[in-house]
Amino acid sequence: MKVLFVPHANRAHLHIMAPLAWALRTAGHEVRIASQPEIADAIMAAGFVPTEVGQVRTAMPDFYPGRRADEAQPIVMAPGDRQEMPLQQDLSRDGALEKLSRASWGFALFSTEAMIADLVDLIRAWQPDLVLWDSMVYAAPVAAKVCGVAQARIMMGPDAITQLRQATRDEGDPLRDWLAPVLEGYGSRFDEDVAVGQWSIDPMPPWQWRPEGPHFVPIRPIPFNPPARIPDWLRQPQERPRVCLTLGESHRNGRGTEAPTSDLLDAVSGIDAEVIATFNAKQLATVDRLPSNVRVVDFVPLSVLLPTCSAVVHHGGAGTFSTALDCAVPQLIIPGTHWGFQWWGPVAHANGLQQQGAGRFVADADHLTKEALAEDLALVLKDPSFRENSERLRREITGVPTPNDIIPVLEKLTREYGAGPTTS
Repeated sequence: MKVLFVPHANRAHLHIMAPLAWALRTAGHEVRIASQPEIADAIMAAGFVPTEVGQVRTAMPDFYPGRRADEAQPIVMAPGDRQEMPLQQDLSRDGALEKLSRASWGFALFSTEAMIADLVDLIRAWQPDLVLWDSMVYAAPVAAKVCGVAQARIMMGPDAITQLRQATRDEGDPLRDWLAPVLEGYGSRFDEDVAVGQWSIDPMPPWQWRPEGPHFVPIRPIPFNPPARIPDWLRQPQERPRVCLTLGESHRNGRGTEAPTSDLLDAVSGIDAEVIATFNAKQLATVDRLPSNVRVVDFVPLSVLLPTCSAVVHHGGAGTFSTALDCAVPQLIIPGTHWGFQWWGPVAHANGLQQQGAGRFVADADHLTKEALAEDLALVLKDPSFRENSERLRREITGVPTPNDIIPVLEKLTREYGAGPTTS
């Protein structure tokens, strides 16, 4: 069969999709990847020929569901105070309709009319049997619906869209309000499959919270890195424990939503460990002096670095989270600013890790103190149960079907749901 992948214009999201794309390709299926021009080079680096749709975005929108004007400044914590860990299931407790409205507005910026039109033209010309789409890119299910092609989401975090839509069922549906007129313009109609996919491929671990309702097909996340060389220092014997400090690929533009680099470096300066900080020049612009125990590298593949680490401190992104799980490394999570982090996944990741005894929710970027991070890092490095539980979770995740394992499932579901062309 022919399978069209539609990732968000974000390299980290593409890397989550890439192992499944290659599993389909090596199983003999034809695969294309269509996205906005920003990640064309990344698609080529992953081994595929990109098909560009839509236009280059000149800037990312200021998109944080539920943000209010009075939340724009960091919160000053009293000495010794710690932020209580929020819960993913509480995202819809207050202001669910406002959060869903902001989410729908943001998704519309990611899925422009031009991108939808390009995808419709591509699907009509190439006639794929299945469209697999990043859970943030609604241009894909709209185009698939217009063309009568089977389609499924690939989750990039918790299913917050379902969570919020279930909570606002009696108040309204901003997602429908946006997409229904678009579909009507093509002579089609909105239905639930457009909102949540005909099914959802879910690389999140089985113990992570998710709403009831959608058809989830579990898949084991496989770490995927862009082309890189292993640095010489990583081949040398370690003299003391190593800690990775990273904000991932999605937080390298310094948009002010992540924890300040200077605060993170200050917090790790006193620990007896070698800290590998994957920061670029922009992230280091406000740093006057590096602590003596910190080595800064612009990029190093986490799948190579993390097996040498005793802990990883990060923002809670799906790629870093999954790679750390695969490497059995205890995780300390510091999500971005508190007005949006339950949407993207860090809170759900932190909830599960802390409940499983394999990590800690330190604080979000607004509530972070260097004392909190230093305290949690010392605890994780000292207490062997964090490593033991991380190793247990790794053993459990190996039992989840791999991308190769789910190919027959995708073939079966495509036959069941496909109403359009079947040219393979």
